[in-house]
Amino acid sequence: MIQGFVQALRIQSKIVFIVVRNLKGLTQVVVTADNPEFETAKNLSLESVIRATGEMKDAPQAPGGSEMHPTKIEVLSVAEPELPIPVVTKGSDEETEAPTRFDYRWLDLRKPEKAKIFKVWTEFEKGWRKYWDENDFIQLYPPALMSTPSESGADVFEVKYFDKKAYLAQSPQFYKQMAMSSGLEKVFMVAPVFRAEESFTTRHMTEFTGWDFEISYINNHHDIMDAEEGMIVAGFKQLKDKFPELDITVPTQPFPRITMVEAKKILEDKGVPSAEDHDVSPEEERAICDYMREKHGHEFVFLTDYHKSKSPFYHMLDPENDNRARRADLLYKGIEVTTLAQREHRPEILEKQAQDKDFKTGVMDLEPLKDYINFFRYGCPPHGGAGIGPARFIMKILDLPNVREATYLPRDVKRLNP
Repeated sequence: MIQGFVQALRIQSKIVFIVVRNLKGLTQVVVTADNPEFETAKNLSLESVIRATGEMKDAPQAPGGSEMHPTKIEVLSVAEPELPIPVVTKGSDEETEAPTRFDYRWLDLRKPEKAKIFKVWTEFEKGWRKYWDENDFIQLYPPALMSTPSESGADVFEVKYFDKKAYLAQSPQFYKQMAMSSGLEKVFMVAPVFRAEESFTTRHMTEFTGWDFEISYINNHHDIMDAEEGMIVAGFKQLKDKFPELDITVPTQPFPRITMVEAKKILEDKGVPSAEDHDVSPEEERAICDYMREKHGHEFVFLTDYHKSKSPFYHMLDPENDNRARRADLLYKGIEVTTLAQREHRPEILEKQAQDKDFKTGVMDLEPLKDYINFFRYGCPPHGGAGIGPARFIMKILDLPNVREATYLPRDVKRLNP
């Protein structure tokens, strides 16, 4: 029995060739004029869903080397004859523009190369989950609705919540940290993240799936980098085993790590212009990754020790240089895929930093932060963690042109459908 979509039809006077597509691949179904199902076969439309029952016979010219001669064809769903976008194309030149394809995403995803994106994502996540399982992480499921913005209050979606205001979470940051105060020690979360940024780039969306983890009893942010390296290696190993045809290399440990000050010196030596002293532009990210690939043969690099003006108030400062935060960003193939840090777990210092105008978050009102800071008043281990953009990983692993292509149903400034 074969079930799937009618990908191709070749109708002749005495024979009909049907190519049926499902996730396993393509199967040719051959119906001759003396077959009772001949009329049914002649009247099929492309992308209709059928079930064919019959005998498989060797046929070297057919997909997979065999074909079905059916005794019965059931039409499970009839497709309208005019498709809004083509499902079968002969190359990238025939590919429909992305906005139109996303309007008909369910048709776009029928293409095997599109479906493979999410097969790859699934296997990549299996590798990460294997690491989490083997290292005793606990999975938690954070809320998306918050009474207080999870960052500075900028770039958040405000929603009406009965007679109050609520906010869609920019990250599960506060709740990961609460888990550390709960004594759970190692947690991970897979959850939606919302960013009200009017960005029209190939790397930004207003909603995306984030992977987050948090670990207790760390010494500094390098412990978080060590842990993430293990997760990434596990993910790449899983991909390599499942998809040996992919052009990927399992990264070696340790990954290169350079401070922001060192990165700026490298960029200056390479003649790459810099718009600001304490952060890197997309062009600088690409240049740093090119440098690391050429010098160290590595596709990953951690940028560490950001200036506190580029860190939120809850990042711990370096005790030897209180202008530098124990923060790092991970770059992969020219794009940031992770932000991580050691958190400040001492409530009196958190309050002081929340009111320090030199942090990225600026001077904050302590009243809305009361619940958050209370997490740390009754004992909390030193801890840190990371927020990861898995769609950016998949985008770069598969060399996709846009993070939206690696997203099942993308949401951006102009898209809320389907």
